[in-house]
Amino acid sequence: MSRRGHIPRVFVDSALYVDQTLELAEAKRHHLATVLRLGVDAPVTLFNGDGHEYGARIVQADRKRMTLAVETRHSPERESSLSITLYQAIARGDRMDFALAKAVELGVSAIRPVFTERGKVKLEGERLTKKQAHWQAVVESAAEQSGRLVCPALHTAARLSTCLDSDRDHLRLMLAPTAPAGLASTTPHKHVALLIGPESGLSEPEIDTAATAGWQPITLGPRILRTETAGMAALAALQSLWGDLGG
Repeated sequence: MSRRGHIPRVFVDSALYVDQTLELAEAKRHHLATVLRLGVDAPVTLFNGDGHEYGARIVQADRKRMTLAVETRHSPERESSLSITLYQAIARGDRMDFALAKAVELGVSAIRPVFTERGKVKLEGERLTKKQAHWQAVVESAAEQSGRLVCPALHTAARLSTCLDSDRDHLRLMLAPTAPAGLASTTPHKHVALLIGPESGLSEPEIDTAATAGWQPITLGPRILRTETAGMAALAALQSLWGDLGG
């Protein structure tokens, strides 16, 4: 077990089955062996997004490799019946990491990072590739920490204007301070797409274009929220109204 007595959870991007042995990727090995100081015979919980958890045990560990043996499979109920795709305007540094992690904890099914007109983040080429890998690690870590059985899909960052026609089978909502109504007056739906703007908000042309494409503007109230706070508040409200938050 870890130093706090909890069995660590590890996301594995491959098939899992009982009586299997598998070798962990280096980043996962380093975390278990170096950070948590786990060795042979320590229990580990694995998951890969198939809706199950797999009880495993470390059977070999050294400075280069860690091998686990899968012993059991369980199917706990931890995923919300409400499917949410978050369209998150890309924020700077830790704010984006925070927004992604909290979205995973609050049960999103997928995340689309989007570049917006007022967004101040410029990423392309190798910088974008590295940032995308970093975001993927944030998402996986949050899924491990929060007990998720699924690691939300993280789409490649794209311009908002190229994404507005996606998820047409979802109830598509965008936060807009001047919207006339909030979530409580919205008809419930099992598939929701939620658009969160940048720190300074979506531009008027973006709001108009999104509305024309079928996105419904909503408000969270009279106060101005940071982009990372707005997403967290909206997701919590959605899960409370239509999902699994609050029992």
